[in-house]
Parts: sequence; structure tokens; C-alpha cells
Amino acid sequence: MDSKVSSLLFIAILCLISSTSTAFNITKILAQYPEFVGFNDLLTQSGLAKEMSSRETITVLALDNSSIGGLNGRPLDIAKRILSAHVILDYYDQIKLSKLKKASTIVTTLYQASGAADDRQGFLNISRTAEGIKFGSAVKGAPLVASLVKPVYAQPYNISVLQVSEPIEAPGIENMAPPPPPAAVPKKAPAPTAKSPSKAPAPSKVEPSTPTESPTEGPVAADGPAADVPTASPLADAPMADETTAEAASSQMHAGGAVVVIGLLACMMGF
Repeated sequence: MDSKVSSLLFIAILCLISSTSTAFNITKILAQYPEFVGFNDLLTQSGLAKEMSSRETITVLALDNSSIGGLNGRPLDIAKRILSAHVILDYYDQIKLSKLKKASTIVTTLYQASGAADDRQGFLNISRTAEGIKFGSAVKGAPLVASLVKPVYAQPYNISVLQVSEPIEAPGIENMAPPPPPAAVPKKAPAPTAKSPSKAPAPSKVEPSTPTESPTEGPVAADGPAADVPTASPLADAPMADETTAEAASSQMHAGGAVVVIGLLACMMGF
């Protein structure tokens, strides 16, 4: 039972260590080094410090107080663009840099991730030279302007801080328009309910007015009571006339047939 408890406690400690190992605060890290006060202040004022702390793996190319002076007098948005190109989205410490197989390695920076970079402004060129490791913009024709001075801080493989000799400024980065703010997502309008197309009201069917017939008056006898008006209409009498005619025709046919039969009998008896 004790062995199981010990195992669970060990696993819990490992989980705690792994969860905290990926978290870092660049402001607190640089606060330990007075020579980077100006660099740290610019990261905080521009909002880069917050963006950097949200990343899991970065390499910071830091500038000391004697090298950062040229950025202090620039507008904050331009200083932010330049400094965001000093944040590599990968882990590089001095050991890894010394083992680079290629003479030049192109790496991605935080400025590229911002979406504001043009051409290759968001990439850096790391080169091994006879004078040591040098850094420059990956824009075609850009020189290698900064040298690796020394490693400052490392938390493998989450954050590495390396001091470089001077700022790395991509050609044209100062003239770039600031990235547009993220567009607000419009709320979806409720879907219109399907309605059958409205039909124009059908014109009311006007029945032609039937002229009211005045009651037929029978002939009135002079100085006598009015004659009675027959209540039955002529249409009511029509079927009766037809039936009478049909009955008369049927009687004639029966009579004619009887005469023919009597004649035939008389002929047969005469023979």
C-alpha cells in the first residue's frame, strides 16, 4: 500500500514540474540583470513581454543599456517591430548555435507571426563566421550586423536569452504600416423565417346584379275581384306535359301492336 502511495506522489510531483517548466515571465527574468533595464522596459511598454510569455519556446536576443539607446527615441510602434524581430520562435542556446551544421540558418521571429512583415523581414539569418556567430535580417542583401556577446539565461527547452552587440533592423521595417486591429466578428443575424410570397388580394368577384322582376300581374277585370295568379311556374308544368305525351305515345304503340296481331291471326285462320 505504501509503495502505491509513493508512486502516486512521485507522478504528481513530475506532473507539477512539467506543468511549471513551460511557464516563464520574461520581465522577471530580465529584472535579475540591471544591464538590461532599458530593454526590459521597452518590452513591457510595447506589450511584447506579454506576447512572449504566452509562447512555449523562444530565444530572446537581448540588448544591454548601451545598445538600446537608439530605440528609445523612436515611436513605440516602430521600436516594437524591431524588437519583435529579436524574438526567435525556437530554442537556441550557445551549445546549439555552436553545432549548427549549415553556415547560415534562417529562423522565424515573432515579427513574422504578427502578420505585418513584408518579404523576409520576419526572418533572421544566423551565420557561423570566422569572428563567431553573427545575426542579420534575412532580407536579401541585408548585412550581418550583430554578434553574439554571451548567453544570459536558459531554461531548456523553453526560453533562452542571448546578448547581442546591436539592434537588428530589417530594411524597410520602419516604413511599414502598422498591422490593422483584429476585425470584430459580427454577430449572426437571426435567419429570416421563410414566408410564402405575399399575393395581391384577388379582386372581389362582383356578381352582376339581377334586375328584380316585378311580380306579374294577371289581367284585372274591370270593377271585379282580381284574378288569382297561378302559383306554379311554367317550368314546373313542363315535366308533366312530357309525361302525358310519353303515355299517349305508349298507348298508341300498344294499340297498333294489338291491331297487327289480330290481323295476323285472321290471315292464319283464313288459310
